[in-house]
Amino acid sequence: MQTTFPRLLLQHAQARPQAPALREKVYGIWQTLCWGDLAQLVRHLACGLAEAGLRRGDHLVVVGENRPRLYAAMLAAQSLGAVPVPLYQDAASTEYVFPINNAEVAFAIVEDQEQVDKLLELRTPCPQIARIWYDDPRGLRHYDEPGLAALDALIAAGSAWDRAHPGFFDQEVQAGRPEDVAAMFFTSGTTGNPKGVVHTHFTLLDRANAGKSFDKLTADEEVLAYMPLAWIGQNIFSYAQWLACGYVVNCPESAATVMIDLKEIGPTYYFAPPRVFEGLLTSVTIRMEDASRIKRWMYQAAMALARRVGPAIMDGQPVATLDRLKYALGNLCVYGPLRNTLGFSRVRVAYTAGEAIGPDLFTFYRSIGINLKQLYGSTETAVFVCLQPDHEARADTVGVPIEGVEIRLADSGEVLVKSPGLLKEYYKNPAATAEVLTADGWYHTGDAGFIDSGGHLKIIDRAKDVGRLMDGPNDGAMFAPKYVENKLKFFPHIKEAVAFGDKREKVCAFINIDFEAVGNWAERRNLPYAGYTDLAAKPEVLQLVRECVEKVNADLAHDTLLAGSQISRFLILHKELDADDGELTRTRKVRRGAIGDKYKVLVDALYGGRNEQFIETAVKFEDGRSGSVSATLKIVDAKVFPTLRKAA
Repeated sequence: MQTTFPRLLLQHAQARPQAPALREKVYGIWQTLCWGDLAQLVRHLACGLAEAGLRRGDHLVVVGENRPRLYAAMLAAQSLGAVPVPLYQDAASTEYVFPINNAEVAFAIVEDQEQVDKLLELRTPCPQIARIWYDDPRGLRHYDEPGLAALDALIAAGSAWDRAHPGFFDQEVQAGRPEDVAAMFFTSGTTGNPKGVVHTHFTLLDRANAGKSFDKLTADEEVLAYMPLAWIGQNIFSYAQWLACGYVVNCPESAATVMIDLKEIGPTYYFAPPRVFEGLLTSVTIRMEDASRIKRWMYQAAMALARRVGPAIMDGQPVATLDRLKYALGNLCVYGPLRNTLGFSRVRVAYTAGEAIGPDLFTFYRSIGINLKQLYGSTETAVFVCLQPDHEARADTVGVPIEGVEIRLADSGEVLVKSPGLLKEYYKNPAATAEVLTADGWYHTGDAGFIDSGGHLKIIDRAKDVGRLMDGPNDGAMFAPKYVENKLKFFPHIKEAVAFGDKREKVCAFINIDFEAVGNWAERRNLPYAGYTDLAAKPEVLQLVRECVEKVNADLAHDTLLAGSQISRFLILHKELDADDGELTRTRKVRRGAIGDKYKVLVDALYGGRNEQFIETAVKFEDGRSGSVSATLKIVDAKVFPTLRKAA
């Protein structure tokens, strides 16, 4: 698409100035910002930034939750030809040092006092930070720091600048080109420093429009923006496609009110990683377990029918008339109210991506009438590579290549992609760019997969993570850790898992229980506990998890390629894996290497045949304090099964 984000904004403002563009919930009340007012806000912010010294090609850091004025700040920077760099709002200040120095950032616009404090801490390691503007003034009244000011002051200064230079803003917008850099997103940095992924207006808008065409999106859609701005997925769904389609983006009041706000808005177009859908289903399961016997019976009977015929009805397949009538009754009494409780009563299209989603979880949502589908993409591909057509949604694939995308498989099994949405480069990292982009335009995804007979892409694991077992009964067998971990996480009682086995004789695993789900399970059995560490060590919980592990093993035994990846031994960690402790990325991907190094004593105990192991771990608490957690962890042997199907 031969345009830019600011030009699209002005087109919407001119065509329908009073139509809602953004909503934000403030003190329990939804406030609406129309396209005309948004364009005026962006104009004043851009003029204020220009007066402050932001120039074409400069970088502007944006940190905070989804807020209309932060969206406007990104558009303002793009209007000047500058490049917004969103960073994760929940990251520690030290995690900002590399991106800020790498991008030579001098200006930042942040949400509130928390983010101001973090950036002020960085003035020694990042001395080039000259100006910081904040959106929410609460707690900042008595701050007296050079270069620190309220966003309102920037807007006022920009308004005055606009009056003094009436043609400036429009000239700057018109000077922008589709091939200009539009934004930079830093990768998770699972190994080493994160990389700045550079995208142009063209790459982002091309993929946004490809997704728009695929799902027939219109200006009538409603979207809830609650994932981090720094995540490319949030940016595509709530920024690039927002401007491409002109629909309404709704910003929740806070992370704590997302579920309430979801029900109030009733989005028509929804996107979330599997863990969000898992959390919603866990909450439903807990509520039903606490319901009366009659309600439980009605729910179980209705869901049994839904699992049998719901997906077929969703896919437009023939279903017996009697079953259709029963399903209609179930929709009236159970499925409809359940969709409403979840906030999905108006959802037309829902997507999940980032990790594999469990078949049971996937089937649950589709069986109750929610058009949940999977997609495949990454930061480097501007998300949209493969999408699932409405009547071809399956739990074991990630869809078909969409408009403009070509896929081929390397001899190693790695998936290669050619697309108009590919990154321009990794910022200041030509070596890394050359590693992933070939001279003839193919991008190395790093994922191992294959195309099935229906033309759908199936992803097995990260190519670099696929290993081999050695020296045991399964010598030479393939080991796909992420595949195994995802199968474990399909169970509502397991939140995270880390599998080990490459170049070892067997597979062992660390497991995190889901504290809420297992806590509710324990309470219904009158099993007392005093926190996560105590609950995780209960013999009953160990047995519960053991049953989950053995179900995974039984399933793996049917897979000729991965039967050797069955888990022989496991332990339940004494603490939840945490991004603040360097164990997860900000997008909640496990740092397998870092975890293996940090908990080497536990890995050695698993493979050394021990039955228990003492461990003490330093942790960071939410309030910033440091402490430690210690426990003696039980190591559990799990049953493994013989391969049940041989290769043809």
